Amino acid sequence: MASRSELGLERVKQKLEKCFESGDFYHTHQMYRTIYFRFKRQEKYAECKDIMFEGAERLLSKGELNSGADLAKLYLEVLSKGSIQADSEIMKKLAKLHSMMKPSSPERVDFTGECLQYSTVLGDLSDKKAFGHPNMHRLLALNYWAETNFRDAKYHFTRSLDGTSCALMLIEYHLSKGYKSEVDLFIAQTVLQYLCLNNQRTATVAFYVYTRWHPNVDGPPFVLPLLNFIWFLLLAVETRANLAIFTVLCERYKSFLARDPMYNVYLDKIGQLFFGKAVAPSERHPAGGLLGNMISQLMTELDEEVGLGVYSEDVD
Repeated sequence: MASRSELGLERVKQKLEKCFESGDFYHTHQMYRTIYFRFKRQEKYAECKDIMFEGAERLLSKGELNSGADLAKLYLEVLSKGSIQADSEIMKKLAKLHSMMKPSSPERVDFTGECLQYSTVLGDLSDKKAFGHPNMHRLLALNYWAETNFRDAKYHFTRSLDGTSCALMLIEYHLSKGYKSEVDLFIAQTVLQYLCLNNQRTATVAFYVYTRWHPNVDGPPFVLPLLNFIWFLLLAVETRANLAIFTVLCERYKSFLARDPMYNVYLDKIGQLFFGKAVAPSERHPAGGLLGNMISQLMTELDEEVGLGVYSEDVD
């Protein structure tokens, strides 16, 4: 026999359905909140989470943005208070609710931060210093990309492990918003940011996908010096090259790295992470070994064949 509490909950659910079917979304919202507080008092978070997700999704789908966002927040509270693991399915549900919210609304901004906080605390993060699970960042990035909000998409992609999608987004971003002369800047900054976050693998994937599929890029080796620098840098990181090689690279491409003052900031961090210390580009050391010889030879060939000085930012 059902308890009085269970019978009362069933009556609330029946009333909720009638309100929703009749288009009375105000009282639908209130019924969902009643259910939330009943389960909360009993600490039945596992039973409550699916109902809160259902309510948020239904109201958002009807254009009830404030009420839907409120239930989405309660859904997150249930997940957090119940210490429910941030697995891939739950993160997909959070991303779905995120995609249904009005892009510029304060509710969505708050929800984004709360999703990342939840995935940080209850996700299977290996990097405990990170803010937000890489998969949560990836799903948010895909939402922003679909909205052609390339700036926010890039921010979240660089904190994900999806270098392929990041590169394809950057190609679309450059072709639709950038100047022809910026084709190398779009990927260079992203690769350096990935490396600063100690994400070598994703940096490499993003670089090779971008340079393979961008219609205005050929190589390697590349006509554009900055792309050659990034290529050599990734090789140096992958082969655990010594500090001397890194120093020579920075010195050799110093004039092209001056295009963005942030590059030296990134390279200082990359020097610490992968080459043992921060190094100023002006500090010269002999570069030896197989990689050093290969880089030296390629640099000479590039000087002879395409010239490091032929590229101008003023080209349209």
